[in-house]
Amino acid sequence: MFRHVSISLRLATWFATFFIAGWVLFGVAMWFDLEQTLTAGRYQTLSRRADRLCDLLRKTESQSSEEGARKFQDFATATGDGLTEVFSSDGSRVYQSPSAEAAAFPWPEVGTTEQFVRTEYSGQQYRTLARPFVLGSRRLYICLAAPLAGNQTLLQRFSRGLFAAMPVLLLASAAGGYFVSRNALRPVDQITTSARSISGSNLSGRLPVANTGDELQRLAETCNDMLARLESAVKQIRRFTADASHELRGPITFTRTVAEVALRNPQIDSKSKQAFGDIVEECSKAGKLLENMLTLARADADRSSSVFEPIDMVEVVGDVCSKIRPIVEARKSTLEVCLSYERPIEVLGDYDSLSRLLWILLDNSVKYTPAPGTITVALIADDRQVTVAVKDTGMGISKADLPKIFERFYRADRSRGEVEGNGLGLSIAKWVADIHNASLSVTSEENVGTEFKVEFHVYSNRMAPGKSV
Repeated sequence: MFRHVSISLRLATWFATFFIAGWVLFGVAMWFDLEQTLTAGRYQTLSRRADRLCDLLRKTESQSSEEGARKFQDFATATGDGLTEVFSSDGSRVYQSPSAEAAAFPWPEVGTTEQFVRTEYSGQQYRTLARPFVLGSRRLYICLAAPLAGNQTLLQRFSRGLFAAMPVLLLASAAGGYFVSRNALRPVDQITTSARSISGSNLSGRLPVANTGDELQRLAETCNDMLARLESAVKQIRRFTADASHELRGPITFTRTVAEVALRNPQIDSKSKQAFGDIVEECSKAGKLLENMLTLARADADRSSSVFEPIDMVEVVGDVCSKIRPIVEARKSTLEVCLSYERPIEVLGDYDSLSRLLWILLDNSVKYTPAPGTITVALIADDRQVTVAVKDTGMGISKADLPKIFERFYRADRSRGEVEGNGLGLSIAKWVADIHNASLSVTSEENVGTEFKVEFHVYSNRMAPGKSV
């Protein structure tokens, strides 16, 4: 239920739930306490009346029966609305009550102990006190009753007040809980924002640490320690990659040179010639791999030596396409170049890096497009943006592989045995696009084709309606 709800809202909900539950329990406890208090008060009132009636009966014992009956009636009328009776041991009334209701009232049966019971009469609730009393040689029973309508009215008002206050308290507790939780979790949002800004290219960033001495401070400090260890480990890996790539260039270059010299020997036999040819080919591949690794090592160290200046993208596209066209035609495919505008279309960048970016995209399309295929390069520009699109009719990329193609050394399983490569080209292309503040995106469908788009910001715009090449 709460799986996709924010922690602040969950805390506010739980806070409001427990608050209302506590309020209900408190209200129930207070209701019973009030009911017990009113009952005790009613018992105390009836008990005092009974005490006064006992005193009255003792005083009228020596008086005439008429005088005693008159004083009893005056007492019954003044207290309890006449619901007062005095019974003898045989159940007969000693004095006649002035109230007709007293005669019809369901008095409890006389007994040997005092009774304080609830009685219903004419649709109303009463509290009745029956007390045994010895007057001289006679055993009497004093019975008094009082209505509970006042008590019930007070309890009903108390209950209505509890229920009426519940919605207000619910909203207030929910709002208060949400406000408190938001303030308490604000440092978590700051930590989250800072953590999102830290990536593999800026591991030197750290999370803000508030000097609060609480769990959040310890969490931020622990994360910063982990980032420091991670940064150190990544730096060591990058340094090793750069150093190893640099150190391996010499032996590989020497091996290739020796193999090429051996191939020039006219007396070499055919098997040796084939072996030296394979050595030259493999050394060439290893050299390209090392060059790519060094490029990425420089990218990781942010030591790009590129000097940005206004570059005409029409010239870049035309130059790269003219170089790769023989390769495309040799594979019996077609290269189409579409320019939406004539020169110049300028972006701020490095000519060699931009040429390498476009070459990687075209080379990738050539490799993964079976003959006869079509590769289309389009240059589209407006007042704010320049887009270079490379589209092919190749084997395409699966949805599972699409998010990973810019990772280093990643190659889809389908292409591992079919196309030569080391899985670094698109990583370099992504790096070149990033240092030019450009956006590199890809869309693909298996067995239909793939399209790469690089979007640059326009540096200068002196464009005229163009043509297709």
